[in-house]
Amino acid sequence: MDSLLVEYLPILIFIGIAIAIAGIAVSGSYLIATQKPDVAKTSTYECGFDPFDDARHKFDVRFYLVAILFIIFDLEVAFLFPWAVALGKIGVFGFWSMMIFLTILTIGFIYEWRKGALEWE
Repeated sequence: MDSLLVEYLPILIFIGIAIAIAGIAVSGSYLIATQKPDVAKTSTYECGFDPFDDARHKFDVRFYLVAILFIIFDLEVAFLFPWAVALGKIGVFGFWSMMIFLTILTIGFIYEWRKGALEWE
């Protein structure tokens, strides 16, 4: 039973170091930075409009566009992690399959960029 608990010691040390670093960062920001909250800083921000306003007014479609583009590219980039882990096993076919996937992803990104979907005016 003791040998089983000893295997968890590095995890507990890691968690302790992470909590210590987070505590130092938070307390350091309070000590170093000036804290001058005003109405604009403490107000609730939700998608560029007042959240307690009428819910039936026109909503800018750019918020949806940015959200959809983020989800698309975020999920596609998430495919890179399992690919990188299994790259030694899948060989050359897996490598070139991912290169085709990344090429299509890059073409889509360039198309969005050229169309101005990433511009915010």
